[in-house]
Amino acid sequence: MNRSAIFGLLLAVALPVTAYLIVKYASEGSVEMPRHYFYDSVTERTEKGKLIKDTVWHKVSNFTFTNQLGKSVFADDVKGKILVVDYFFTRCPNPCPTLTKNMKKMQDAFLKTDSLVHFISFTVDPSRDNAEVLKNYADKYKVRHNNWWFLTGDKKTIYDLAYNEFKAATIDGGEVDTAFLHTSKIYLLDKDRVIRGWYEGTDSASMTKMARDIGLLFLEKDKKRKRNLFRK
Repeated sequence: MNRSAIFGLLLAVALPVTAYLIVKYASEGSVEMPRHYFYDSVTERTEKGKLIKDTVWHKVSNFTFTNQLGKSVFADDVKGKILVVDYFFTRCPNPCPTLTKNMKKMQDAFLKTDSLVHFISFTVDPSRDNAEVLKNYADKYKVRHNNWWFLTGDKKTIYDLAYNEFKAATIDGGEVDTAFLHTSKIYLLDKDRVIRGWYEGTDSASMTKMARDIGLLFLEKDKKRKRNLFRK
């Protein structure tokens, strides 16, 4: 069985399991959610005589770039959606094609919830990857453009976003070439653009875990409504 077949099997198993866990968590509150990783500050307050610490988790800024359709878009345009993000360039021989293929499989897996999850691929070679080149690349992989942006723009802005907002250097263990970003990680952001996980985009097991975590973040989206999603 080849890698694609194995990945497909794992993903097919993961999604029903995720659905089961969501229902189980809704009734019992027992599933461990994807953790938070980076914080901006911690404040303290006293409530009923108890010291309470409030953590302000790092939120990725409202970036703006040009997508593969030549349209200027903002992160806030998909506010409230779960984001799946990677970095690539169209001339990359490896591992970018694998990242894109696995992102496409993830897009297909969540086809019925495409209004809740949005995919983003930043080019790290914007001088070559203009909107037309990005669209041709996306079309090559039969990407659906409605919920997947391939973004280009000013190189410094893209790299600053990667290092300062997505914490690329930290996530890749500090072994990152600041002159040319080349990472095989895929990032998962919740509806508040807070990083909740990163995954090896060339590894089937890691991608299956991301599929599960996406499903759990769907649940978290509804937790504030007192878990009534499954109690109609």
